[in-house]
Amino acid sequence: MEKKFNNPRKQDDYRDEVIDIRRVTKVTKGGRTLHFSATVAVGNERGLIGIGSGKSNEVVEAIKKARMQAVKNIHKITIVDERTISHEMIGTNGAAKVMIKPAKAGTGVIAGGPVRTVLELAGVKDVVSKSLGSNTKINTARATLNALLAQKSASHVAKLRGKTVEEILG
Repeated sequence: MEKKFNNPRKQDDYRDEVIDIRRVTKVTKGGRTLHFSATVAVGNERGLIGIGSGKSNEVVEAIKKARMQAVKNIHKITIVDERTISHEMIGTNGAAKVMIKPAKAGTGVIAGGPVRTVLELAGVKDVVSKSLGSNTKINTARATLNALLAQKSASHVAKLRGKTVEEILG
């Protein structure tokens, strides 16, 4: 019997969400040329999340390029009890800062804009967040991803300190 392994970069396994679409104009000697820039987040709602951006002459093509870029940039995050994050963290990107905190079961995702999109696509169900500093959509989304990637599990911290998980948790 042959085993089949799931490819984590397979396009069909992810749900995607458009975070931002912008009109970008380049002024040349011959006049203005109009392009579109798109930012897309993809995730499987079970711990895999990616963010990508793409540019093109047409909106649909820019979104398609951004989605392909996001699938290439997939990251695995740890989710505690399949619902929340392990500890409070502040993620930064540029001038944007995002603070995320774990919440009790049933709280839901208390976040707005790109932060909510990234957290929901990652599969985090109970979390409280606050966006600080700049509120540029792409930087806020990347700051959220950075905060999620900086999470450390109890077993990882215990291993670093040379202790058991029970000693760390109390």
